[in-house]
Parts: sequence; C-alpha cells; structure tokens
Amino acid sequence: MKNSFKNLTFPELKAKRDELRKKYLELRFELVIGHVDNPLKKRTMRRQIARLNTLISRQEAADRARKE
Repeated sequence: MKNSFKNLTFPELKAKRDELRKKYLELRFELVIGHVDNPLKKRTMRRQIARLNTLISRQEAADRARKE
C-alpha cells in the first residue's frame, strides 16, 4: 500500500486524497463513539493522506518548474 499511489495521475491523486479524508473523518467519529475494530487504522490512514499530499505537492512543483 505504501507505494501504490506513485502510478496515479494528478486528478486521481486528488480524488484519492479527498476519499481518504472523508473516510478518516468517519473513522474519527467512530473512535469517539467507540465502535472501531482496529484503532491503529487511524494512524495508517493519516500516513496515507500525508503520502498523497507529498506526491501532489511534488507534481505541482514539477508543473511550476516546467512553466518557468
């Protein structure tokens, strides 16, 4: 799962990030209520979102460098 995002296009990366953010928000609510099977899933989802943010910012920087 760690490297599965590298072959996605820029719009796919943004869509995947938005999807994971929604799932993360739902997971946080479930943690408060107390109905979570795996509480470590929160950490892995947060890290996946961070990986996506990194890939998105790299592509944006590359696009800016190409335009200059």
